[in-house]
Amino acid sequence: MTATTRVEELGVSELGGSGSGGSEFSGGGLGEVDEPAFSGLAERHRRELHVHCYRMLGSFEDAEDTVQETFLRAWRRRETFEGRSTFRAWLYRIATNACLDLLAKYRPEPATGGEVRWLQPYPDRLLDELPAGGADEPETVAVARETIELAYLVAVQHLAPRPRAVLILRDVLGWPAKDVAELLGDSVNSVNSALQRARAGMREHLPAERQDWTGGDEDAGTRELVRRFTDASVATDIDALATLLRDDVRSSMPPTPGLFVGRDAVVNDWVEGGFADIQNLRGVPTSVNRQPAVAFYLWNEAAGAYLPLTLDVLRVTGGAITEIVTFHDDQFPRLGLPERLPADGPE
Repeated sequence: MTATTRVEELGVSELGGSGSGGSEFSGGGLGEVDEPAFSGLAERHRRELHVHCYRMLGSFEDAEDTVQETFLRAWRRRETFEGRSTFRAWLYRIATNACLDLLAKYRPEPATGGEVRWLQPYPDRLLDELPAGGADEPETVAVARETIELAYLVAVQHLAPRPRAVLILRDVLGWPAKDVAELLGDSVNSVNSALQRARAGMREHLPAERQDWTGGDEDAGTRELVRRFTDASVATDIDALATLLRDDVRSSMPPTPGLFVGRDAVVNDWVEGGFADIQNLRGVPTSVNRQPAVAFYLWNEAAGAYLPLTLDVLRVTGGAITEIVTFHDDQFPRLGLPERLPADGPE
C-alpha cells in the first residue's frame, strides 16, 4: 500500500495538526470553489511546496513536475478538504505523498563515491520568494539555510524515502510526530524510530564540520576568497587556485561521474582535464542554494560573445574552499544568468 493510498483511505482532511501553521481555510471545505479560484489559492504556496519537493528529490526539474502533480491531485480531491487542517498543510501532505510515489517508481541511488548525479542547483532569487514567517528567529533562519545547501541535499538523498520524508517533515518543517504518523499511516513510535535512523544517516554523510559552515550573509573574508577564486580561474592559474583549497576539499560535477577528494586529487583532475589550456574566460559572481557561486563564460569567436560554460558552487569553511560542485551550462537559464556576455562587457 502506498502512502498516497493510505491518505485516500483516511481522507486527507483528517490529517490536521499543530505543525501546519496558519489558519487559512481552517473552518470550511472547498467543494464550491471553482478552478480559477482554487488555482489562485494553491499558487500562493507554489514556491514553498517546490522547495519541499526539491529537498525530497534533489532535482529542480523533478520538484517542478511533482508540484504540478500535487496541484492536480488537490483539485481532483478538493471535496475531501473539510477544514480540519489548514489548506497549506493539506497541500504539503499531498506533495509529500507525490514525492514518495515518484521515489517508489524510480529511486536513483547515489554513486559508489557518494555523489548524487541528479543533483541540480536552486537559484537564490527563487528562494527569496519563500514566505518570511519566522525570518526574525535566528534558529529558523539557520535551519532554512543549512537544509537548502548542496551538502545537505546530497546527504538526504542517501536516506530511504520514508525516513527522508520523516526527517524533512520533523526537523525542517517542524511537524509534530503525530501529524507525520497520520500522513504516513504509521505509529508515532515508528515515526520516532525512522527519525533517529535518518539523523544517524545524515551524520554519516554530512561534512564533519557542518557546525562551522559560513552562515548568514557572506562576510568580507568569504567575498574576498570568492574574488580570488574567480580571478585565478579566469587566469587558469592552477597554482593560485590550489592555495585556496583545504587539504580535504571535495569536487564533483553532476551529472558527470566522478568525485575527487583531497587537494592533490582535485588539482590533478584539473591538470589532466586540460584546464590550464583554456583561454578567454570570464566569471560572474552569483549565489545558489544560499552558497557563493561563480558562473564562467568562454569566448566564442563565431558568436562574437562569451557563452555559458560552467557554474562552480563553493562551500567555504574557515577561510578555505572545502567543496566545489560544478554544474553544466544547461542550468544557466533557470538561474537567471545571462545567455551571453558581450566582448566589451564588464568582468
